[in-house]
Amino acid sequence: MFIDEAIIELRSGKGGDGAATFRREKSVQFGGPDGGDGGKGGSIVFEADPNMNTLINFKHQHNFFALDGDNGFKKLSTGKSADDLVIKVPVGTMVRDAQDGTLYLDMSEPYSQRELLRGGDGGRGNNHFRSSIHQTPKYSEKGFPGKELKVKLELKLLGDVALVGFPSVGKSTFINKVSAAKAKVAAYHFTTIVPNLGVVRVDDKHSFVIADIPGLVEGAHEGKGLGIKFLRHIERCRVIYHLLDAACFDGRDPIEDYQVIQKELKEYSPKLASKPQIVVANKIDAIYDKTILDTIKEYVEKEGHLFYALSAATGEGIPPLLYKTQEFLNEIQVEPLEDEIEPLTEQERVFDSMPEWDITQDSEGTWVIKGRIVEKLLLRFLFNHEDSVLNFIHILRNKGLEKELRKRGVEEGDTVQIAGREFEFME
Repeated sequence: MFIDEAIIELRSGKGGDGAATFRREKSVQFGGPDGGDGGKGGSIVFEADPNMNTLINFKHQHNFFALDGDNGFKKLSTGKSADDLVIKVPVGTMVRDAQDGTLYLDMSEPYSQRELLRGGDGGRGNNHFRSSIHQTPKYSEKGFPGKELKVKLELKLLGDVALVGFPSVGKSTFINKVSAAKAKVAAYHFTTIVPNLGVVRVDDKHSFVIADIPGLVEGAHEGKGLGIKFLRHIERCRVIYHLLDAACFDGRDPIEDYQVIQKELKEYSPKLASKPQIVVANKIDAIYDKTILDTIKEYVEKEGHLFYALSAATGEGIPPLLYKTQEFLNEIQVEPLEDEIEPLTEQERVFDSMPEWDITQDSEGTWVIKGRIVEKLLLRFLFNHEDSVLNFIHILRNKGLEKELRKRGVEEGDTVQIAGREFEFME
């Protein structure tokens, strides 16, 4: 089954907490702090796997959570870091924000690995907080939390050449003829319901990948027929083959078909419509009036496109087209579809929307301290001893808390609440 879209939830691992321990040995009467650091949480990593061609693996599995790092131990023993969670996706997969479509990763290089969400760092053990004036710190750090993100996986096939045209113009026959692809062929519309990829061997040194896109219909850019579901697969191509039915089967008018498909490409993406095109008149073996080729050729060349005539059934006219295509591809570099943006998790969005200090007074006169500085600091503090609380307050003072409190009119003796704990404000 061909699945080219999926929405999944990701979470990197939390870092392990640092340990607050002390040496306890017979030979050491007053052992110092020996708490080890916590291990790093596992990161979320994507890998582009060329052996995959569909997102079907994500049809039933939607949650991907990396493991947390282990807590630190005594004797300066660092907790074990968790392994990264590697998620394999087909080459050409784009990882987007599930809400606004922002592009985070474009997995276009085979076997490449890209980190999306870094695992939380481990907290520091109490050994790190030892100083000349504080020899026995009884507190340690909490490990950094992991990051959560909901993303949309969107597969866009990596074909050098995209094969487009109305249903039944012979696209499947053509790709079967020029490559080892085994596309189904029949005499009814929408024979191809999934894109087909085929490798075209031009000569001993050159080859390119061709993507057979399911037949388009008028209104495809609005979702009619197979519509937008497959139009996006040709955005990565460097050259477009536009196949026309020169035999005019089923009453088709090749020039009218050409105009309709061009309109669909422009409506979907002007950038897509501006890509180099080679217009191919197919089924010349079944033409009764050869003047139709001259008519099509004259019209197409006025539109600024190259024109070739061939028979996908017999192979007549195919070699010159392939050699010309290779010349095109040698000159055209692959362009990135979009710029990648660093992911912003929901927690980070909340932090960014907070003021640095949020100081209010409740009905009982207690000053309640919140804000971005407080919340971010709380992520690191493990309140496992009174000393850790005092150190927390000391850091807030250094970051300007007292200055902010005086601005708001806090006076000596007033009650101040921070992180659920109450203190008396002293000048």
